[in-house]
Amino acid sequence: MKFFVDTADVSDIRALADSGLLDGVTTNPSLIAKSGRKMAEVIAEICALTPGPVSAEVTATDAETMLREGQYLRGIAANVAVKVPLTEAGLKVCRALANDGTKVNVTLCFSAVQALLAAKAGAAFISPFVGRLDDIGQDGMQLIADTVHIYRNYGFATEVLVASVRHPVHVLQAAKLGAHVATMPPATIRALYKHPLTDRGLEAFLADWKKTGQSIL
Repeated sequence: MKFFVDTADVSDIRALADSGLLDGVTTNPSLIAKSGRKMAEVIAEICALTPGPVSAEVTATDAETMLREGQYLRGIAANVAVKVPLTEAGLKVCRALANDGTKVNVTLCFSAVQALLAAKAGAAFISPFVGRLDDIGQDGMQLIADTVHIYRNYGFATEVLVASVRHPVHVLQAAKLGAHVATMPPATIRALYKHPLTDRGLEAFLADWKKTGQSIL
């Protein structure tokens, strides 16, 4: 499974890229707004930090303007994946951009039928939002299971990019279902390697080593 970080914070992205855990980045207008910087400037800097896909989202809602925005965003760097909403206009733009060789991430997916449409429109990634479904009492992971199953049935190349990930259990469940990517806030990625028994075991090993009075170096 690939790990993408869902942020526009360059310092967090740099640290995760240095760790070797990072396969790509997703951003959205809300995350860019939090950065307080110009969108093109932020996206360009992020793209220089990772060779993996960096999702940059359009803000228009009509197809014509959305397409122009997508063409502008893909010109920022070779690894930009243009992010469009799962609307009729968004799917139309997805097809147009995909036909030009642009990777497209179709976002705000909440049903498997929507995911099927995105794959037929040539999306490189589909972003089902599991946490938001859980919030309203629906089973977000069932959407992942259904989407993975449908894509396998028909041999779609679209990758299932699990979004709105809230905790490590979401990551585990998505990986067991065969999702291709999980995008997470930096804190969730760091939570994946934390376990109290790991911490306790390390403390015990170090305490025993200290008693020997030795030093490796």
